[in-house]
Parts: sequence; C-alpha cells; structure tokens
Amino acid sequence: MSTLQRALGREGPQVSSMGLGFGSLSGFYGPPGTLDERLDLLDHAYSSGLCFWDLADIYGDSEVLAGKWFNRSGKRDNVFLATKFGLQQEPNGLHRFRSDPQYVRDACERSLERLGVDTIDLYYCHRVDGVTPIEKTVQAMAELKK
Repeated sequence: MSTLQRALGREGPQVSSMGLGFGSLSGFYGPPGTLDERLDLLDHAYSSGLCFWDLADIYGDSEVLAGKWFNRSGKRDNVFLATKFGLQQEPNGLHRFRSDPQYVRDACERSLERLGVDTIDLYYCHRVDGVTPIEKTVQAMAELKK
C-alpha cells in the first residue's frame, strides 16, 4: 500500500502526503504502549506508505524509538525524517522555550545521537524563545548543514 506523494515546499523532496507524528507514541500526551507495540505500529505505518515521520526532542523517547526502528529495519533511507527543537524540559518538569544558537547546535547533536543517524532530513524550530533574534536561530540552523 502507498500514499499520495507531494513535494515538501515549492522545490522540496517528495514525501508522503500524510505524516506520522510521534508525540502520542512517546508518552507526551499520556502513557505510551510497550516498546514492541510501538515498533509494530512503526512497521505498520511504514508498510502503509507513511514515510514522513515528524518527531521532536521534547516528545519523550520518540527519537530513541525511531532510532531503534531504523536499526532494526535498516530502512532509514526510505523515511523522510523531521525533528524539532525549541522546547527544553526543566528538572521541575516545566518546559522552557529555547532557540539560541548554542541550544540549536546542542539539541541537534543530541537528536542525532538518540536517532542513531548521521543526518536529519528536516530540522526545524518547534518554538522560538522570544529573546533570540530569529536571524540568529536561522543562521545556526544553516550552519548545521555544513
């Protein structure tokens, strides 16, 4: 089974028109299923043609889960991988917005580690902090491509 493909943006790559959001797979909105249940769900999503996966560093273990699936399946190259930064969980459980250049770099490194990959297809800002000029955030993101 496959899903309709669309260009991401005007000149972007072809991705499945429906994406798979990982927030609910990781306990962000409530208790997650077991690891096996969640890996089975990813198998089903992939076999159904959902190959545009949208994660975030704030979504619990979503990046670790995707990394385990990539390692198990060997299909990383067949999935368009998007993940976000911009929300940092504090020790007290509250979330703090961060989009300063150092956080952009550090968050990306941590995401790559958790995912067990060398590249992320789309890395974008979940939230801006309202303090850092957006130009500085975007510049830090552009430098990640190098």
